[in-house]
Amino acid sequence: MNRIAHSTFEIGDSPIEQELVGAVERSALRRQPFAHIYMERAFRSEDYFELLVAMPAERFYHPLRHHDATRVDGSSTRLRMYLYPELLWRLPRNQRRAWAPVARALCSRHLENAFRRKFCSELEDRFGKPVGAIGLYPVPILLRDRPGYRIGIHSDVLSKAITVQFYLPADNAQRHIGTIFHEGRDGEMADRTTQMPFLPATGYAFPVCATKSWHSAAMTTDADGERVSMMVTYYVADEPWTWLKFRLRRIGLFLGIHPKG
Repeated sequence: MNRIAHSTFEIGDSPIEQELVGAVERSALRRQPFAHIYMERAFRSEDYFELLVAMPAERFYHPLRHHDATRVDGSSTRLRMYLYPELLWRLPRNQRRAWAPVARALCSRHLENAFRRKFCSELEDRFGKPVGAIGLYPVPILLRDRPGYRIGIHSDVLSKAITVQFYLPADNAQRHIGTIFHEGRDGEMADRTTQMPFLPATGYAFPVCATKSWHSAAMTTDADGERVSMMVTYYVADEPWTWLKFRLRRIGLFLGIHPKG
């Protein structure tokens, strides 16, 4: 069986990358309500503080057009900024300096391989081949969810292989607005839940499964404030044309062309 081998190079080349990989490696694989990990201490305190201080202004984001994130007036409650390294040239220098190592880490093979190792059995069961032979493409995004944001119970589309979210609150006051995991989509199964605490420098990850990875986010209020996080979604890229699609989309983003969804 082709496993992703551990090596001295797997820990990452930068301190940020090492911290993220370490957070994955330290996290226990939980089986209920479906396979997932909850990561803690994903950033050193000084790096985390620098990110919060260097948070990009709203003008660098664009609205996500999704029915769960759309208000009655048509505006969106979710803003996103893609965190590909080559897109950060638009940011002021101090912000670019803070976010560039994060963007590189989220796209790195070291971090991807850490998730492959953690979810090896689940990924091999789904795809029916060794984990190292599964083609993946990372899409990193910085998110600002405004009050009123919510998303109903869903399991994620099967074009996704692994879903990852890192929480970026300023303190512990937003603990109660983390992502909710469900044992099922309907009835009593949907009511049996596990919530990820929305705490500084934490996050979660899970391998996508159409019949198991049910999750949601309850509607936030004005009192909750903005819900800031980073996501990196590993999309299935087993075919050359799929990989090319993501590369072309990335070029489009560099040129200022944003996808609608």
